[in-house]
Amino acid sequence: MGDIYTIDVETIDGNITNLSQYKGKTLLIVNVASKCGFTSQYDGLEKLYNTYADRGFVVLGFPCNQFGGQEPGSEKEIMDFCRLNYGVTFPMFAKIEVNGKNTHPLYQHLKKERPGLLGSSGIKWNFTKFLVDPDGNVIKRFASSTTPDEIENDIVKLLVEPE
Repeated sequence: MGDIYTIDVETIDGNITNLSQYKGKTLLIVNVASKCGFTSQYDGLEKLYNTYADRGFVVLGFPCNQFGGQEPGSEKEIMDFCRLNYGVTFPMFAKIEVNGKNTHPLYQHLKKERPGLLGSSGIKWNFTKFLVDPDGNVIKRFASSTTPDEIENDIVKLLVEPE
């Protein structure tokens, strides 16, 4: 699997699409959860999205319930939670698995391109982040504990200049 833009994903409202709509944009792909110690990172993710969307930056949120059952809700409940509590406006997608035999093809690709510490492929916890450049290359992988503020400089380096 070479091209991230050929991967099909399901939006949080149930529509099948693929990532080709994000060609030419800088992406931050995050496995998210509503009941996690890192859930407050939604604030920072939304702030980055609002700050840099006009320069081709997009956060893509993929809910996952594989870590401590911290994303138990339905897609509607997840979206309502994100909007009400954190004002999330960046694209959110249907719940997926990021590890194991049912790993979503997107996460198969991301983990292959940017393995974790010591070459491990597994996602360790919620809010692991992958930075993808406008050409679709997976540039960096960030641990759950790395806050959105801490990766802002890495994002800015990949953005298009404002017109």
